[in-house]
Amino acid sequence: MAAAGLTTSFLAPAIAGVFLLLLTLTSLPTPSVAARAFFVFGDSLVDNGNNNYLATTARADQPPYGIDTPSHRATGRFSNGKNVPDIVSEYIGSESTLPYLSPELQGERLLIGANFASAGVGILNDTGIQFANIIRITKQLHYFEQYQQRLSSVVGPDAAGQLVNEALVLITLGGNDFVNNYYLVPFSLRSRQFSLPDYVRYLISEYKKVLMRLYELGSRRVMVTGVGPLGCVPAELALRSRNGQCDPELDRVADMYNPQLIAMLGDLNAQVGADVFVAVNAYKMNMDFITNPQAFGFVTSKIACCGQGPYNGIGLCTLLSNLCPNRDIYAFWDAFHPSERANRIIVSQFMTGSEEYMSPMNLSSILAMDART
Repeated sequence: MAAAGLTTSFLAPAIAGVFLLLLTLTSLPTPSVAARAFFVFGDSLVDNGNNNYLATTARADQPPYGIDTPSHRATGRFSNGKNVPDIVSEYIGSESTLPYLSPELQGERLLIGANFASAGVGILNDTGIQFANIIRITKQLHYFEQYQQRLSSVVGPDAAGQLVNEALVLITLGGNDFVNNYYLVPFSLRSRQFSLPDYVRYLISEYKKVLMRLYELGSRRVMVTGVGPLGCVPAELALRSRNGQCDPELDRVADMYNPQLIAMLGDLNAQVGADVFVAVNAYKMNMDFITNPQAFGFVTSKIACCGQGPYNGIGLCTLLSNLCPNRDIYAFWDAFHPSERANRIIVSQFMTGSEEYMSPMNLSSILAMDART
């Protein structure tokens, strides 16, 4: 009897524990089976770690990058924590996309989507040549084709095609074509080849080819970010500013480039007969907290949290750099990239921003519209 009583006393809490576990599991949101796939293309603002697998100097795989992740380890993201794609994934109820080069991206994990972005790249293939081995946008699109073949082997070609058609896409390019190409010190081949207005027109024409290729590969919901306030990042303040004001020469870039990008996206939508391409006003999203950091809880939008020299804008973010103790009160994490908290402010405008931020519709409208079809 004693043995039977002992067994019963162990079984009772075990059964209760199983019941509680089942109750907990049923109350959790359904994981990514119901969430739409997400594909990311572009540069360091959206790279989730592809460059970790490449022989390049454009890397964020060493501390203090990733200091505010759960593991406190560098993930390859140019952030103290999460970047814009991670936060978009949160909003659509999905896991973060894995870098395409990650060996973990296989089997059912392919259904989540993939991140093809690579720090240092631009619209042009000669942008970022100083970083050596990076995934140029043409190669990112090639990998997207390769991904679809791999996905087809898991779910079949029809289901793979549907997943890609229904997926959300984010592409972030353009900034490097200026700061790491046209405006390279002391001068660049492109700046001798083109005046700035002609260079902008050339970039837009080349970008149109990239976006049409995305459409041909099945993308039907593509968020396209314009260039941000390049003259206001700590790196450019350190290089070009004498009084802490944004550099007017680099500010001209956004004034010229972004309206032409919006017009080109409108032309593409008219050409394909649907609102496939959505313009993301990254300039305004960033300038909101750059011009009035205190309103967003930041102590500064000029000095990077991690770096050295004026505005912590010189060189790389490393263990030898100055490092702020509270990343939440700095708009910029390093010389070029926003902090996680700034990224969250940016993505909030993705979700609910007016047409001034997201045109012709924001992400909440996209998700609601697509849920009805």
